[in-house]
Amino acid sequence: MDGLVHLCGARHHPSAPATRDLQVAVCWRVLTVQPDGTVDGEQDSASVPLTLSKRQRPDRIQACLNPVLSVAGLIQRSGPPGTTRRYVDIHRGRGAGTVSRMRCGLPAAIGGVKRTQRKVQTFDPSLLVRKVPANHRHDYHLYIGAVILNPPVNGRFGEFGGRYIPETLIPACQELETAFVDAWADPQFRLELGDLLRDYAGRPSILTECHNLGARLGIRVLLKREDLNHTGSHKINSVLGQVLLAKRMGRKRIVAETGAGQHGVAAATAAALLGLDCKVYMGEVDIARQALNVFRMKLLGAEVVAATSGSRTLKDAVNEAMRDWVATVETTYYAIGSVMGPHPYPWMVRTFQSVIGDEARAQCRGLLNGRDPDVVVACVGGGSNAIGIFSGFVDADTRLVGVEPSGGAAVGRGVPGVVHGMRSYLLQDEHGQVQEAHSISAGLDYPGVGPEHSYLASIGRAEYPAVTDAEVVAGFQLLARTEGIIPALESAHAIAWITKEAPNIQGQVALINLSGRGDKDVAQMMEILGEPQ
Repeated sequence: MDGLVHLCGARHHPSAPATRDLQVAVCWRVLTVQPDGTVDGEQDSASVPLTLSKRQRPDRIQACLNPVLSVAGLIQRSGPPGTTRRYVDIHRGRGAGTVSRMRCGLPAAIGGVKRTQRKVQTFDPSLLVRKVPANHRHDYHLYIGAVILNPPVNGRFGEFGGRYIPETLIPACQELETAFVDAWADPQFRLELGDLLRDYAGRPSILTECHNLGARLGIRVLLKREDLNHTGSHKINSVLGQVLLAKRMGRKRIVAETGAGQHGVAAATAAALLGLDCKVYMGEVDIARQALNVFRMKLLGAEVVAATSGSRTLKDAVNEAMRDWVATVETTYYAIGSVMGPHPYPWMVRTFQSVIGDEARAQCRGLLNGRDPDVVVACVGGGSNAIGIFSGFVDADTRLVGVEPSGGAAVGRGVPGVVHGMRSYLLQDEHGQVQEAHSISAGLDYPGVGPEHSYLASIGRAEYPAVTDAEVVAGFQLLARTEGIIPALESAHAIAWITKEAPNIQGQVALINLSGRGDKDVAQMMEILGEPQ
């Protein structure tokens, strides 16, 4: 759904009285945006009454309204810039009465609704138009309950995100945001990127049903096969977009960080293809356990530099890459590897990775006779593969699960803090010092998480359980032995969780984002399993 959907609805606040349900009425109007930017608004529909219990999940509102809107023909893909586009605005019906924001935990203020400090007032479509720049209107999402913004307001997802960076990088981030917005609105850029994703990266990636694993677990298991992309993971989706953008901006040099090496390989690959120099920073510990990917990067012409400070893993590689970027900002593009960092990186990388979710939803509906899966599962470190597939289902009545390593678990064990230019959940001590994360997989060895994941967790739209290294090893072996597919250790986190959760979801359909293949991890697994090398 690429049109605009906005709900001024209600989500239960912990301080709300628990003795009665909340009565909410919603209605909608259709806004037609002409090529010249003028807006025509059709009359409000009749109010649709909803009753939300004290524990009602916010995405249930979407589930209640979708059948009504579908019948009315209001959920549709909007057109490109320069054409007439139709949007749906859903808002609280006037018949619902004034609702106290303090009592009901209403979503954060967003354009299109007049607010006082405590009350929601009448919808005014003119506010909506003024708050959406012309070159953003065609690609601006607000999903009911869980709000996904393109672009996020002030670079933030609720309280998370932002730009916490040196003054020297502020102009660079502003330039990048402007360049990305212009490029994404340019049909030629989108066409060139689409051609590369199809003819070079191998998209669309296929959907594989795991009949043997499903029979063993008592559920239906589908894999979104990002492991079959060129370079072996989902990273190529974002890197092709970013390096293409770097070339459009006139940059001649790429710097990147990498943990497991998959992002580094993708960055080196795209740089070689498009004729740019490439330097990749990688933790000294990760260089030792991912020797194959280090050689691949060098073979592709990249310079690989060891990060020798701190824990000598992904966090420290990011530190070194950002230091390089500060010193060479006029000639260098920082191709970040996940939905982290200062704005616009989390939004931009998610936009490039949303191709996963768009494809997966269409493929699932084709396979499942128009249905969505019951559960969507992905591993989470920084979280780009997870947010990529979540973006296709966040407006559906589908459970979203991001699986963290137990030695990291920024969402599960962290508190809000600032790292690498963003505010997000973060592992830190009582003095605010960043704590070290640990994971068997180098790609998830990170003490923070992308700010949009923090936001989805904070509003209850997605959940973020953790699994142990031992469970990951078992999941790695299980998929290999039941389906003949060797997953990356990162992806094996999702397999581990679905194996544990299977007794609670018998008969359901689970979609797993298999974000990478396990070739890079074979030597490490040989050592763990005690096999002779």
